Amino acid sequence: MLERPVSPSPYDLLPPVPGFDLVSDDISEGARLPEAHVGDWAGGGNVSPHLRWSGFPPETAGFAVTCFDPDAPTGSGFWHWVVAGIPASVTELPRGAGGPSGDGLPPGAFQLRNDTGRTGFMGAAPPQGDRTHRYIFAVHALDAAELDIEPSSPPAILGFNMAFHTLARATLTAIYHVE
Repeated sequence: MLERPVSPSPYDLLPPVPGFDLVSDDISEGARLPEAHVGDWAGGGNVSPHLRWSGFPPETAGFAVTCFDPDAPTGSGFWHWVVAGIPASVTELPRGAGGPSGDGLPPGAFQLRNDTGRTGFMGAAPPQGDRTHRYIFAVHALDAAELDIEPSSPPAILGFNMAFHTLARATLTAIYHVE
């Protein structure tokens, strides 16, 4: 495998916020992503994993969910999934909620384009022989039900707006590499 310095988590570079609990029926902290959550071009199912969260601040007005690979050989990482507008009453996304149509998302929630330019969850598929990549699934508890973004906004605009509205954040990191 290719050796490069380990990229920091993007959340280590932002002002610290409290954490809360994030679990999944499909993925585990530090474990290899199951094939269902790998990109279809790499033989996987390209299916977003189940996510469930709890313990967030009571003043939470809404959530955003993201999946980011800081290890992509791009110089800027790779956004695999970006969901905004999740109501504060929602504490779980089912497996497959990140399909291109967004039908599995709760009312009011919408997906931004990932870094392939497509809408929906894009499964893991690092370059063959590259180092192990980390896939950081994050749920961001926000002090606003809506942020000033559109479905056509790039993920960085959501990230910028969230920086000023994040009350707390929960993360779950899975890994994957192709031999």
